[in-house]
Amino acid sequence: MLKKMTVSVMLLAALGGLTWSSSVKANFNGKLTVEIDGLKNQKGQICASVFTASKGFPSDPKRVVQSQCTTIGETPVKVSFDNLQAGSYAVAVIHDQNSDRTLNTNNLGIPLEGFGFSRNPEVRTKAPEFSEAAFILAGPNTNIQIQLKYF
Repeated sequence: MLKKMTVSVMLLAALGGLTWSSSVKANFNGKLTVEIDGLKNQKGQICASVFTASKGFPSDPKRVVQSQCTTIGETPVKVSFDNLQAGSYAVAVIHDQNSDRTLNTNNLGIPLEGFGFSRNPEVRTKAPEFSEAAFILAGPNTNIQIQLKYF
């Protein structure tokens, strides 16, 4: 009987520890630093947007968790986002050469400005899916690199 009770208490303690550690993760806030390279020129600004789900990725401003634009100084350009909870994210970046906060396109929908995504997926005829650009933020400081593309 004592053996069973000891095993039960140990199991309860282990499960309690798992519950505690997952609640710590839920309250975790981290910093994401995005390093952007491959700029064609230093005109305008770099705008980066962080998404947590496929709905709206990569261009719906209503679905953005955090975003910011920064002038281009030295390269690579670094943009940081604070207070992000642990989880899955994807980042979309544009080289906004005319500072209108929009990825300008020609009549065929081909981008006239540089763009890039987290995990640097191959881009041919359409923007990548969220799953192709998604990464996990799980520590206090996460750094990613994005290489801009131009057509």
